[in-house]
Amino acid sequence: MKKYNRVFVVVMDSLGVGAMPDSEKFGDVGVNTLGHISESVESFRIPNLQKLGMANITPLKQVAAVSDPMGLYGKLAEKSNGKDTMTGHWEMMGLHVTKPFQTFTDTGFPPELIKELEEKTGHKVIGNKSASGTEILDELAEEEIATGHMIVYTSADSVLQICGNEETFDLKELYRCCEIAREITMKDEWKVGRIIARPYVGKKKGEFVRTSNRHDYALKPFGPTVLNAMKDAGLDVISVGKINDIFVGEGITESNRSKSSVHGMEQTIEIAGRDFKGICFTNLVDFDALWGHRRNPEGYAQEIEKFDVNLGKLLDALRDDDLLIITADHGNDPTYTGTDHTREKVPFLAYAKTLEHKGELPEKDTFAVIGATIAENFGVQMPDGCIGTSILSELQ
Repeated sequence: MKKYNRVFVVVMDSLGVGAMPDSEKFGDVGVNTLGHISESVESFRIPNLQKLGMANITPLKQVAAVSDPMGLYGKLAEKSNGKDTMTGHWEMMGLHVTKPFQTFTDTGFPPELIKELEEKTGHKVIGNKSASGTEILDELAEEEIATGHMIVYTSADSVLQICGNEETFDLKELYRCCEIAREITMKDEWKVGRIIARPYVGKKKGEFVRTSNRHDYALKPFGPTVLNAMKDAGLDVISVGKINDIFVGEGITESNRSKSSVHGMEQTIEIAGRDFKGICFTNLVDFDALWGHRRNPEGYAQEIEKFDVNLGKLLDALRDDDLLIITADHGNDPTYTGTDHTREKVPFLAYAKTLEHKGELPEKDTFAVIGATIAENFGVQMPDGCIGTSILSELQ
C-alpha cells in the first residue's frame, strides 16, 4: 500500500454540514452550518473547495456539485458526547469522550468558585455571566481599567474566559490569573474544558479590540493520542493555530501560533515548502470565533472565500507524496438561535496528487478515522484505548 511522507490536516473550525441524528438532545434542530451560510448570501465563490467536492457533501445554492472531483469527499459523524472544540479534536486523534465538560451558560460560575478566584488572584471579579466577548468589553472594560477588577465570563462552550487590558492589567498578570483559574477548575464540579486569556487594547467603549495574544489553558487529554505515538516514533508533529493549546503540547514537536485564519493558512503553506516527515495539524479558528458565535453568515461566507484562495496556493505547494485532509470539529450554524456550537456531522475532503480513488467516500461513524489513518500511514501503533479504523486503503 502506498504511504504518504507528509499529511496535512486542516480543521475549518465549526464548519458543520448537517445535523447529527441525536442533535435534538443537544438543543439543535435542522442545523447545517455550511448549507445555511450558502442560503443566506447572494454570492459564494469557493472554486477550490468545489473542485474537491465540498458542494457534493451538502447542497449549496450558488455552488454546483461536480461529477469529477479532484479527491474524495464525504461526512464524518461524531461518536463522542459533545459539540465542542476539545471533544472534536481529541476524537480526531483517537479519544472517545463520553462525559461532556461542564458549562455554566445559564447561571454563571458558582459563588464559591468566584470567591476562591478573587482570593487567589487579588482581583475582584466583575461580569460572571454568559456573554459575547466584544459586548462584555463594551459593558465592563472601562470599569476594569478604572478599578483593576477582572472581567470573567463564559459562553455556551465549556470555558472560563478572563479579559485583561494589555496596557493597564498587564499581559503577564492576565496569564497568571488564568493559570490560577485553571488550577481551581480542576475540581470535577467546576471542570471546564478551557480557561481562555482574552487580552484587549483600547481606552473607551467602542474602541476596544481583542489582540492576538489570546492563550488557552486546556485540560490535558485523558490518555495518549495518535499525536503522542507519532512523536514517540521520532516523526514530526507540527501544529498551527490553537492545536498546541487543545492538546496542551502533548505529542507536539513544533508549535506555530496564528494571528488569524488567513495567517494560519499562510503558515501552513510555508510549512509545505519545508522538508519534514509526519503531520502538519492546522486549526483555523476565525470561522467559529468571529462569525459562528456572532451569528454572522455573511462574515462566515467571506472567511470561507478567503480560505479558498489560500487553499489553491496550498494545493500547488503539495508534493507527490503528500496527503491533504480538510475537516471540521463541530458545527456553529450562524443562522441558528443563541450563540452556541451546533451538533453536526463534519466534512471530510481528501486530496493527493497521486490519488486514484476519487468521488464519494461512505459516511464514517467517528472523526477518529483521521488519526487511525495517520497511524497506519506512518506505521505507528495506536495507543491503548484509542478508537478509530484506518481508511488508508481508500485514500490510494
